[in-house]
Amino acid sequence: MIQILLGTFLLSSTVSARDGHDGEEKFNPGTFILDHIADSYEWHILSYKGHHVSIPLPVILYSKQSGVHVFMASKFHHGSQNHQGFFIAPEGHAQKGKILEASTGERPALDMSITKTVFSLLLSVIILLWLFISIAKTYKRRVDQAPKGLQSWLEPLILFVRDDVARPAIGPKYKRYMPYLLTIFFFILLNNMMGLIPFFPFGANVTGNIAVTMVLASITFVITTFSTNKSYWLHIINPPGVPVWLKIPIPLMPVIELMQVFIKPFVLMIRLFANIVAGHFVAIGFFSLIFLFAYLYGPVMGYGVSVVSVLFTVFMTFLDMLVGFIQAYVFTLLSALYFGMAAPEHHHS
Repeated sequence: MIQILLGTFLLSSTVSARDGHDGEEKFNPGTFILDHIADSYEWHILSYKGHHVSIPLPVILYSKQSGVHVFMASKFHHGSQNHQGFFIAPEGHAQKGKILEASTGERPALDMSITKTVFSLLLSVIILLWLFISIAKTYKRRVDQAPKGLQSWLEPLILFVRDDVARPAIGPKYKRYMPYLLTIFFFILLNNMMGLIPFFPFGANVTGNIAVTMVLASITFVITTFSTNKSYWLHIINPPGVPVWLKIPIPLMPVIELMQVFIKPFVLMIRLFANIVAGHFVAIGFFSLIFLFAYLYGPVMGYGVSVVSVLFTVFMTFLDMLVGFIQAYVFTLLSALYFGMAAPEHHHS
């Protein structure tokens, strides 16, 4: 509940600077929601009467014309100034929020800046390494003893992935895939939970970033492809139990079977991305109702709507926690199923 109230304060502070009553930009719920979901080069805390408070992140650029540039994002002064020949594309630009070269108006040759998503991703990796290295050391010290502390929290989840996901879906050779399945499950779960905490260094939309979900799905695709065998490709080229007229002279079913090889990772990517983004949209949308009603009908109506909005937001937060776990489970389960389908003779044996 404290997180919800803190989030309400931060968001209300942001909107107060653009509610339109001071002659500034009118409140736009769509832009407001997209700004909080999108990636950026600084960690925005709040805005009050035109003053922005944020934590800048490192900018690392390589330009073919001027070489390597390293500086903090605060040098852009929230996008209002150029620095070392670079600027952040403003509202209305086709590449809004991206760093462009002032001389060409194009992206630099290489942008390795630490954005909100990158920072949160690295933080989650550090947390996961700390968790599992600590637990591994504890297991070595406490051989054949009952789990306690972090062990008692994480061991049921590890056994769940092993016994209810990997073993049934893959078969006897499930152990070779366990490191990846455990990594992907806890990585997605941790980032989903971190995204629900509305203050620094949490709150970034990592698993709601389609570039992140694309990389995760691509790794599953690569592992699946390298797990295949002769029988797998024979089932695609000549699907058993399919009438001959669907395979010759027009290879309709082989084409469909080949397409599903690439559709599977695409579905993985879109499912995780869409579900996490939808949760953020709904939660911030309820916050936006407070300020939208206040702007349209006055502060009294805004305070009245805030009671309902906060209650719905509390409900959505708990629902998003459930969705975060389900999406980690679904992504891990589907990956395990794809690995198992890549070696169909395991199931025949």
